[in-house]
Amino acid sequence: MSCIVSGKNLVKYYDDFKALKGISFGINEGECFGFLGHNGAGKSTTMRMIYGLSAVGEGELWVMGERISLLTPPAIKAQLGVVPQEDNLDDELTVIENLEVYGGYFGLKRKEAHRRGLELLEFMSLKDKEHEYVTALSGGLKRRLVIARALINRPRIIILDEPTTGLDPQARRLVWQKLRQLKNEGATLVLTTHYMEEAVQLCDRLVIMNEGLVLAEGSPDELVKKYVLPYVIEVHMPPVEIPETFFEKVQAFGAEIVNRAEGLFLYSASGRELWGKLDELGLPPHVCYLRPAHLEDVYLSLTGHGGTA
Repeated sequence: MSCIVSGKNLVKYYDDFKALKGISFGINEGECFGFLGHNGAGKSTTMRMIYGLSAVGEGELWVMGERISLLTPPAIKAQLGVVPQEDNLDDELTVIENLEVYGGYFGLKRKEAHRRGLELLEFMSLKDKEHEYVTALSGGLKRRLVIARALINRPRIIILDEPTTGLDPQARRLVWQKLRQLKNEGATLVLTTHYMEEAVQLCDRLVIMNEGLVLAEGSPDELVKKYVLPYVIEVHMPPVEIPETFFEKVQAFGAEIVNRAEGLFLYSASGRELWGKLDELGLPPHVCYLRPAHLEDVYLSLTGHGGTA
């Protein structure tokens, strides 16, 4: 795969606040690449630099083979489709009119923008909303319309800043389905999210960000294999009821103990073997839950939420 977007040692200040602290990444053409992190981690700052809403501070940013020295030039912007965090649709226009007007920004004539708009409404399952005003749409329908609008210029790169925030599970999964289809058709997706499941469902590769830094990069499976043991037993019981010998015995079995607000987490290379020792540990099975480790475990481990006991 060829690298279509890359950043090297990117730094960004807002007055005295250092939003990015020298991050590096590379995005391959045709993949879905994610920036995973909580609000304030630096995800949206990075995205705004890519699509030209924020100037590059220090470091190097390359988009489609061109180095961005300050702001993304118009020729590059014309090949980007941007889905911002907020649904900035025009409430005074109908659904199809929103697409027609936006198409004009890319030089499409009204007739061509109308035809392309109808194609996109069909693609996003919005065809029956063509003549409705935006104010009549639900949050999920508005989000699908924002995505449709971002596709009006047939972009090579689609930038999605928290694309499903605020959507119910059914609406979220419909958006995921459409995004997978776009990737299968050859588009490059660049995604920010704080939803672990969304990152797992969509991203071929991702970076985990925290406080303006990249802490790890890889596929969801690679990150789980690299940073945490494969099985987890969650223990949900009051700390005062944990037997005095519990920690010593768990560590003797080769497991790792992590104490978080919601309970104790026992990480093990052999989950079922450890589960079979619950009686020896003094734990009743009904307060324990055995599961495979997942991306959220990696995220919590790397960002320092919770602590190792």
